[in-house]
Amino acid sequence: MPETNQNIGLYRQGVGIILLNSKKKVFVAKRIDNAVEAWQMPQGGIDDGENELQAMERELEEEIGITPALTKLIYTFPEWLTYDLPQDLQKKLWQGKYLGQRQKWFVLEFLGNDSDINICTTIPEFCEWKWEDAKNLPELIVDFKKELYQTITTTLQKVI
Repeated sequence: MPETNQNIGLYRQGVGIILLNSKKKVFVAKRIDNAVEAWQMPQGGIDDGENELQAMERELEEEIGITPALTKLIYTFPEWLTYDLPQDLQKKLWQGKYLGQRQKWFVLEFLGNDSDINICTTIPEFCEWKWEDAKNLPELIVDFKKELYQTITTTLQKVI
């Protein structure tokens, strides 16, 4: 959801990546550490000293083995989007420091082949991946991110 006058310091700064193949399908992957059947797009935190674009490129490589040379930036969401974690997760993740995440989202065209995607990275986060229709994204994600994914999907339909 678009952010409002929230206390930004209570949200972990991060990036999200919408990777599109030549058929305009979206890359989604199933997290290794999630007990429920949920798929998500690559995302992650912004490290100290990084800008949003650098974080996006690093996360893409860390999570699915894709280098910037295999992508083309199509669109950057102008606003930051936020989501809140459920209270039980707020206490467990990020040492209880954050209520959720504040993310800058990017839409990228994937220029490579499916064989270039590698979820068996140094520290794997995913156990499966697939290309999915954008309209299905909100139904694939964990409940607490559904509103975020609906916002993303609405914007994405205008961009592609």
